Amino acid sequence: MITAVDTNILIDILEPDPVFGLSSKEALKRCLKDGAVVACEVVWAEVAVAYAEAEEVLVDTLKQMGIQFSPIDLEAALMAARCWAEYLRQGPKRGRKRRIAADFLIGGHALIQCDRLLTRDKGFYRKYFKNLEVINPSKVLGETAT
Repeated sequence: MITAVDTNILIDILEPDPVFGLSSKEALKRCLKDGAVVACEVVWAEVAVAYAEAEEVLVDTLKQMGIQFSPIDLEAALMAARCWAEYLRQGPKRGRKRRIAADFLIGGHALIQCDRLLTRDKGFYRKYFKNLEVINPSKVLGETAT
């Protein structure tokens, strides 16, 4: 089982986020027990922005956490482009968060190269990547607690 991890999960853990940190950490642990956990170059770049002065520390930390680097292949990039095109065709909607190519690249990578995606941004990925299994950290923590 290969789980792709989204940027928000890693930031939750590294900061740590007082609201989402614990559930994201527990969900990551569960995914690591199930197999490999990977992040594409988009996720690595988004997380690295906060660690510009300490990139080596970040790389070591992510490796110690069990996060592997997994570059996006052509098929995944093209899937991302198709999903992004669908989003753009729908046009802007009031109250909807604006999405950029990076979000679609993360989804395309997870759908084509992995088995599932660990993210707090579940609604977006379920809408545009319909066959992608999305893991919601708050649900994992809820299962752990019962």
